[in-house]
Amino acid sequence: MDHQNPAELRKPYVGEPLRRRDLADLPMAQFHLWFGEAHESGLAEPNAMVLSSVEPSGMPRSRTVLMKGYDASGLRFFTNYTSRKGQALDVDPRASVVFPWHAIRRQVLVAGRVERLGDEENDRYFATRPRGSQLGAWASERQSRPVADRTELDRLFHEFDSVWGTDEPIPRPTYWGGYRLVPGEVEFWQGGEDRMHDRFRYVRVGEAWEIERLAP
Repeated sequence: MDHQNPAELRKPYVGEPLRRRDLADLPMAQFHLWFGEAHESGLAEPNAMVLSSVEPSGMPRSRTVLMKGYDASGLRFFTNYTSRKGQALDVDPRASVVFPWHAIRRQVLVAGRVERLGDEENDRYFATRPRGSQLGAWASERQSRPVADRTELDRLFHEFDSVWGTDEPIPRPTYWGGYRLVPGEVEFWQGGEDRMHDRFRYVRVGEAWEIERLAP
């Protein structure tokens, strides 16, 4: 069977190097700069990030989620609290994310602890979601658990669709809400020629941040 050999897939990284003097003093300020450039580049869903957590069994697990906000305190994302990742984060609040912006030869890695957002912030964000996404949150109460088939999912969606009128506000399910990933370590990776990549890591030391260059 003919197939593409992954070992033969190579893409050269060409562009300006990343230097220490190019970096902001604070990691989320640097993230703000890079996220803006990723968005302006036309990259599809620059807010998509791979979230890794630790299962109660000790097995790490990763999945893609969408970042829905950030500020100096960290990154925010929303999910079903009873989902597999929600249960894992409740047991072990340590997590990491990576933004794989390979099209612009960049990655950002953030590691730290998560904390749940408050009801007010959860309600405020839920109210901004499209009606279909709000209904989807209700229909996927059993997120991450087995279902019989797609017909079962569609049935649940239509059942909830009939509960509220098209102009009627849909309340947020109590099992649905957000998390904030509070960074303790942030790495900025920029691809370089001949695999001589530039990597800088911000590490929190008390209330301050230290910046160090890493070998590629």
